[in-house]
Amino acid sequence: MRCPIAAIALALALLCPPAAWPQLSVSIDIAPPPLLVYAQPPVPGDGYIWVPGYWRWSDDQRGYFWVPGTWVMAPNPGDLWTPSYWALQDAGYFWHVGYWGPRVGYYGGIDYGHGYAGSGYRGGRWEGRAFHYNRAVSNVDDHLAHGAYGRPAGVQLGANRPSFNGGSAGVAMRPTAGERRFQSAEHPGPGPDQLAHEHAAQQLPTQRATGPHGLPQVAATPRPSAFTAPNVEPARPPPAAQPQRQEPQGRALRRPPPQPAQPPHQDRPAGAQPRPEAPRGAAAEPPHPAQRNPGPRPEQRPQEGPPRGEH
Repeated sequence: MRCPIAAIALALALLCPPAAWPQLSVSIDIAPPPLLVYAQPPVPGDGYIWVPGYWRWSDDQRGYFWVPGTWVMAPNPGDLWTPSYWALQDAGYFWHVGYWGPRVGYYGGIDYGHGYAGSGYRGGRWEGRAFHYNRAVSNVDDHLAHGAYGRPAGVQLGANRPSFNGGSAGVAMRPTAGERRFQSAEHPGPGPDQLAHEHAAQQLPTQRATGPHGLPQVAATPRPSAFTAPNVEPARPPPAAQPQRQEPQGRALRRPPPQPAQPPHQDRPAGAQPRPEAPRGAAAEPPHPAQRNPGPRPEQRPQEGPPRGEH
């Protein structure tokens, strides 16, 4: 028996030919929540490409829901996925639909993680008709996928992960001239399995942004629509941002001046009279050598020399 969700997704895909898939969709006036932090399930087999998770708007629910990241079989050898993204344009947030192509195009500079650091894809590469995975980025199980290498990506996710481009709170990255030309060309859009995956997430109340702490139940799946698979990944709370003290630029830091050392307190014997003051104009009697107070000593500064390790 054929899955009704898959049939609906297939019908939607057939209504719009892959080469004419629209790249610009609905516009709303509510900003999407920050991206979720989650682990990546292991790649289920050869030829799968990672499609990162994203927030999608539902008119029926009047709110956002999370579409989990998942591994999707590439439509053809050599195909790579350009992720969908939100962009603040004029007075609304526009949804730019992702697409398949021979290389990764512009996706708003959004740091989706797991190889999508704002531009390009570092999770793997095609070598002929075989896709090789980067172990430094992708979760590779040698029993499930063959062909892997290791190349550090040098990207670390931070606490602030905006999910849209533009505005003061979004990502400030614009496409290059080459990315604009590639984006304006015709590309196949999401496949039936991707549309079914998104539709299934929309039907689950646990995937909505209005859930407990704004964390959906499922953040990533090993395959499309596999929301109950044993190795699905939940969302994790974002790492707390560590505030750093900023020194004023071009201005010296004001510190209180050093105070002179105070002489040690000396107790007078009981019944002792205070020493009479010398008359004005007369030279004061020098104190006894044992009671002479040398006064504050000048501050000893270490001798300046070359920094350690320099010659």
